[in-house]
Amino acid sequence: MTDDWRPDISDPHRPAYLALAEAIARDLTTGRLKPGDRLPSQRTLAAALGLNFTTVSRGYREAHRRGLIEARVGSGSHVARQPDSTSVSLRRRDLSDRTMNQAPELDDPTLLRRMRAIWEETSEDLGALLRYQSPGGSAEDKAAALRWLSRRGIEATSEKIIISPGTHAVMLAILRSIARPGDTICSEDITYPGIIAICDHLGLKLVGLPSDALGLDPQALADRALAGPVRALYLNPTIRNPTTHTIVAKRRAELVEVARRFGIEILEDDAYGLFPTDAPPPLVMLAPELTYHIVGLSKCLAAGLRVAYAVMPSGKSAETIGAQLKTEIVMASPLTTTLATRWIETGVADEILQQLRLESRLRQKIAAEMLPMHTMTADPEGFHIWITPPKPWTRQRIVDWMRGHALGAVASDAFVVGRTPPEALRLCLGGAATRADMQRALAFMIDAFNNPPSFPH
Repeated sequence: MTDDWRPDISDPHRPAYLALAEAIARDLTTGRLKPGDRLPSQRTLAAALGLNFTTVSRGYREAHRRGLIEARVGSGSHVARQPDSTSVSLRRRDLSDRTMNQAPELDDPTLLRRMRAIWEETSEDLGALLRYQSPGGSAEDKAAALRWLSRRGIEATSEKIIISPGTHAVMLAILRSIARPGDTICSEDITYPGIIAICDHLGLKLVGLPSDALGLDPQALADRALAGPVRALYLNPTIRNPTTHTIVAKRRAELVEVARRFGIEILEDDAYGLFPTDAPPPLVMLAPELTYHIVGLSKCLAAGLRVAYAVMPSGKSAETIGAQLKTEIVMASPLTTTLATRWIETGVADEILQQLRLESRLRQKIAAEMLPMHTMTADPEGFHIWITPPKPWTRQRIVDWMRGHALGAVASDAFVVGRTPPEALRLCLGGAATRADMQRALAFMIDAFNNPPSFPH
């Protein structure tokens, strides 16, 4: 097959880029295309079909994502040959949930070997790890948790520590224990979707409050508390998901003062707190008697490591939340908690965090150099950015345009509480995307910004 291939993309019910990818799949099935055939260049096909170059580029990328075509240096795009086990593995790897915010994946061979070696050592204890264990975590796991929490300056006792299978599980247990259906929980009006889903599940009234560049407005919290009881305040205070803002130290103290005055308990989700080297002190250090401090390992070590360390306000509250967790999930998996403990004990966890920090900073630098500054808000030590697309693009249109690319784009609608969604979206710079994948996706987005198609009114 040469440059004369012309696909049928006349399906009016599908976007042109999807119709192009599906035409490649269909022509492979019918024999019109064969493995190894060279496809027309993107510009040639765009001109022949009367399409925008970006649309054809997106269609080819979608076909590549499905394993239908491959790019060869110096000779363009070709229909993929019979995939071997490696290419199948890579395609499965690329099927990760891109709506989730994920750190870049590690690629250092030495570190990966150490991680595998620790896994092999851990599996030697397999019999013990397949038994039921304490729902709040073993003494060894709690000691590792205290060690990890000390990196943020937190001092606690093992009686106040809970080991949970991820942040969601422990937040659900906390709110189920301290609140009743109909109670008011406050958060920023652009916040983490997980707390929105949990409050909806428990029948709690989540009220979004405004923020400025320094963080959530303490006067808005006080005004809401004066209007009626506020049971708890949820904050993701450092490199907030999705806006990337960090609450400054002075504002944290002001929020704690309001919380104390009105008896408001604080859920501090410190998912990204370990990425900055000079992050403000966590709220649990300012108000340990009010704060449920949660550190998940999914963002700072590995997304599939479903382990979170939670510091409770007291030993009694830890017993109550531990009992609630036992009812809901029985226990955290000993396989994953032990692996996390070994990583911390051996220093591997610190090496992982350091490499993720370095890679995230590098990707942020690349994004800052490629994207127009007026379109993005970012923290140089995080791995996501908050994008305001230029007109005529809207958040939904650019999210749809980016489907099939290596970076996960999520419109602002998923993050808002009680306000109109802004024309913005979160773009994750990590996950399964390589640095080259990220650069290609950003280049594709910039090309779209500079050459918008004609949108119907």
